[in-house]
Amino acid sequence: MTQPRKTIGLLFGGRSAEHEVSKLSAANVFRALNPERYDIVLIGIGRDGRWLLCDTGNGAGRGARSLAIPEGAPQVALLPGGDGEMIVLDGKASSRSLRLDAIVPVLHGPNGEDGTVQGLLQLANVPYVGSGVMGSAAGMDKDIAKRLLRDSGIPVVPFLPLTTRNRMDYRAAVDVLGTTDLFIKPANMGSSVGVSCATSADEFARACEHAFRYDGKLLVERSITGAREIECSVLEDASGEVRASPLGEIVPASSHGFYSYDAKYIDADGALLRIPAELSAGQVRKIQDLAIETFKVLSCEGLARVDFFVDPNREEGLFVNEVNTLPGFTAISMYPKLWEAGGLSQQELMEVLLGHAIARHEHRNGLALV
Repeated sequence: MTQPRKTIGLLFGGRSAEHEVSKLSAANVFRALNPERYDIVLIGIGRDGRWLLCDTGNGAGRGARSLAIPEGAPQVALLPGGDGEMIVLDGKASSRSLRLDAIVPVLHGPNGEDGTVQGLLQLANVPYVGSGVMGSAAGMDKDIAKRLLRDSGIPVVPFLPLTTRNRMDYRAAVDVLGTTDLFIKPANMGSSVGVSCATSADEFARACEHAFRYDGKLLVERSITGAREIECSVLEDASGEVRASPLGEIVPASSHGFYSYDAKYIDADGALLRIPAELSAGQVRKIQDLAIETFKVLSCEGLARVDFFVDPNREEGLFVNEVNTLPGFTAISMYPKLWEAGGLSQQELMEVLLGHAIARHEHRNGLALV
């Protein structure tokens, strides 16, 4: 029996420094959604925060490298409690509406990956892919995530949170973290936006000011000399089974020093991706188990990518670096590449994620209200 077609909203862009990365990711997700099963509605969030209905033929088609958000596109709004009903606000006396069966948020960074959009989608009573409000918020804030993981016995790199009202100078940070080599990063940002390393007081001051451009809170972390950067994709299906992918390794080019924004998206030779990572079977199992445990501790749902540091100079040198609850889906992104290495195509991956979203939605709607 042929299944009825579903209408899927693809949400991308956003008020975030990762706006352009989101458009790259969304283009890949658009291609991965089976056109024989789904009608796709493209919803671009402009840098001003407005939700706009994008024409798939206006520079945002299935073959595009990056989805476009055309100037002058009609604004749209989801109805609270509307079961996926979306009103098109085109300035006419009689507005038209669309009904969405599910939404795939392909948003990176603040105002998209941090629980804000997830809360809106829940209020609209529409199924959506990915973690809920709690998992999204906890995973986005690196300070909160590391505290939760540390208190659960999961190893994390020693760190200090700083805010615009609670600053610390370089010498004090060195004394607490026990090294002169420090990483400074915004607490609520991804794609290595705003990340710098510092080995002196002047570099530290500049790095903090740079990170504070993007967030009111930042993390200062101990740098691990020679650390290997290992990544693991985690996936939850409609039955609630959580599994981990084969592992990959990021080897940044020496010219970058670490996996910076430029190394990821600007320099074509900025990093080497090794899939699978060259690790022993025991190391692979341990990292996969820790990835799943991390996923559960932070209340993640659907998907996440868990990033690790492996210190080759220490026997117990394995640390969770960070968690991405809406990981990149660009042409170079590890999340889909690792699942492809595990035998799951991007189209199959999207089927699993949508299946999980719809099953979770049905479960939530079945819960008692009184």
